[in-house]
Amino acid sequence: MFDRLSSLVVALTLVAVATIFAALADGDALTIVLLAAAGTAAAALVYSALPGAAPADHRADAAPPAPVPPVSLLRHPDFALWADQEKEPLLGCDGNIVTLANDAAVRLLGRHIVGADVRTAIRHPAATEWLAGIDAPATLEPLNLVDFPRPGQRWTMRIAALSGGQKILFLSDRSAIDAADRMRSDFVANASHELRTPLAAILGYVETLQDMNGEADSATRHRFLSIIDREARRMQQLVIDLLSISRVEADRFRRPTASVDLAAIARATIAQLKDSENPRARDIVVAFDDSPMPMLGDEAQLGQLAHNIIFNAMKYGRPDTPVTVELHRDGRRARLAVRDEGEGIAPDHLPRLTERFYRVDEARSRSVGGTGLGLAIVKHISERHQGQLDIESEVGKGTRVSVTFPLAG
Repeated sequence: MFDRLSSLVVALTLVAVATIFAALADGDALTIVLLAAAGTAAAALVYSALPGAAPADHRADAAPPAPVPPVSLLRHPDFALWADQEKEPLLGCDGNIVTLANDAAVRLLGRHIVGADVRTAIRHPAATEWLAGIDAPATLEPLNLVDFPRPGQRWTMRIAALSGGQKILFLSDRSAIDAADRMRSDFVANASHELRTPLAAILGYVETLQDMNGEADSATRHRFLSIIDREARRMQQLVIDLLSISRVEADRFRRPTASVDLAAIARATIAQLKDSENPRARDIVVAFDDSPMPMLGDEAQLGQLAHNIIFNAMKYGRPDTPVTVELHRDGRRARLAVRDEGEGIAPDHLPRLTERFYRVDEARSRSVGGTGLGLAIVKHISERHQGQLDIESEVGKGTRVSVTFPLAG
C-alpha cells in the first residue's frame, strides 16, 4: 500500500501527463490551465485523505530498557502470611538483619528481634559462631542448640539461602524427642534392674540348695523355697505389668467403642479381690450408687485400673483399717475413688507417683511386692478413656486416688 507522499507523486504525474496530452491535442490555453488546476486539487485531496506514514522505527537505535528489580521473597505479603501459619519459629534475614519473624519466633524470642542482628537475636554461643560463617557450604548443616532458650531444652537450627544475601532460618524444638529418648533409656535400665534383682535372689538360693546336697533340714529348705517362690512371683508380676503397660500405650490413640457398665466392672473386681487369700480383702468397704454407670470403654483395662488402685490401698494402708471404694455419678461423669488410712505421702512425691518404677519408699514397696508400674498403668488407661486421675494424700492420715470418666448417654 502506498503512503501519502507516494500517492501525491503519482497524482501529480498523472496531472502532468494529462496536461501534456491536452496541449498536444491542440487544446486551448484555458482548458489546459483548468485541467492542471483540477488535477492538482484532486492530488491534494487524495494526499490529505490518505493515512499518514508510520514514524520511522528507531528501536534498534534506542537504549535497552532498565532491568526490573527482583521481588524480595521476604517482603512479599503472601510469604509473611504463610510464615505466620507455620507452627515452628521462622526468621527471615537480609544480610545479618532480621526483617521478618513469624508469630512462633516472636513468642520464643520476643518482638524486639525484628530489625536486630540475627547473631544477637539468637543468643547462643554455637549459633553466634555458626551464623558468622553462613557463606560456607558446610554451615548449611543443621546446628544443635543445647540448653536453648532455657536449660534442659534443645533446638535445632537450619538455613535456606536465597538470592541477594537473604536467608531464612528455621528453628525446631527437639526437647520432647530428647525427653522421650531419655524415658526410653530409663525404662530399659529400670526394667533390667527390676528383673535382675529377683533373678539374682532365685539363682543364689538355688545354688545354695544345690551345694547343701540334701544336708539342709526341712525348715531351712522350706524357707529357701519360699523365698524363691516369692521372688519368682514378683518377677512374673513385673513381666505382666510390663506387657500391660506396653499394650495400653499401643492402644492409647484408639478410643474405646464398646458400651460397658463401670459399676459392674468395679463390683466384679472387688469380688475377685475378696475371693483371694489376701487378709486385707476383708477390710474393703463398698459405697456405690445403685444405678448403672454406662460408658464407652475397654472392660479388661477398666478392670485392671480398678484392681490396681484398690490393691495399692490394700498394700499401703495400715492393717485392719478400712479400704473404702466409692463410685458415684457426678452430673454426666462417674467418679471411682479408693481411700486408705495409711501413712500418707508427702506433697513433693505426689507429682511423680505415675512415673514408671517410681517408689516413695523403695524398701517398703519391694517388701509388699510392688513393681512401681501400677499407677503408671492406671494413668495410661485413664487417658485412653478420657478420664481424669487425681491423687490426694495427707501424711499420717492416708491417701485417696480417684478417676473420673465421662458417661455415655
